[in-house]
Amino acid sequence: MFLIQHDCAIIHPMSSTTSDRKELLRQRCNAIRAGLGDEIRQQANQAICTHLSIWDIFLSSETILTYMPIRDEVDLRPLLINFSEKRWLLPRIVLGKKGRMVFHPYEPKSLIRHSFGMAEPAPYLPQVPPTEIQLVLAPGLAFDRSGWRLGYGGGYFDRFLKDFSGVSVGVSYRALLLKALPHSKYDIPVNWLVTENGLLRVGRN
Repeated sequence: MFLIQHDCAIIHPMSSTTSDRKELLRQRCNAIRAGLGDEIRQQANQAICTHLSIWDIFLSSETILTYMPIRDEVDLRPLLINFSEKRWLLPRIVLGKKGRMVFHPYEPKSLIRHSFGMAEPAPYLPQVPPTEIQLVLAPGLAFDRSGWRLGYGGGYFDRFLKDFSGVSVGVSYRALLLKALPHSKYDIPVNWLVTENGLLRVGRN
């Protein structure tokens, strides 16, 4: 049995494989996040943006990779407006046998809708080498206190984080900060977590 506990629920994934456990957790965590309601999520979004906006690592970073929110994810778009002097990047997913992400400058008028549902940069925008990224604000359905991330199953962020040498921050709501998450050898933990309660140093040094 694999037990995961947090403030709002106890989740008992009983499947035999890591993949099966993750899929069961996705279903439960999606329900938890949707159940927070718009008002609570909006208040949490504001608090998370505030915590990041006064964080010394954020303030000193010039090139930052972020994301466009989908499925009730934490909305960090106020940071892009309030810190427009920073070099904001967004990922674009390149499908294929070994799917990957490439990175482009954030241009609000040059966003297109990916088949997965999120807005991403148009492919004609210039690509930015991942070595130029200093800080990553990584979305996730849930995280645990060791920095492990539960995504949507594509593995795109994990493949990128594997060789990333900058600072990575998992962004989520406090209700989805779990005690422990199942993970495989392909999963990569983040360095920090941010929720509406603040920032927490976790994962790899």
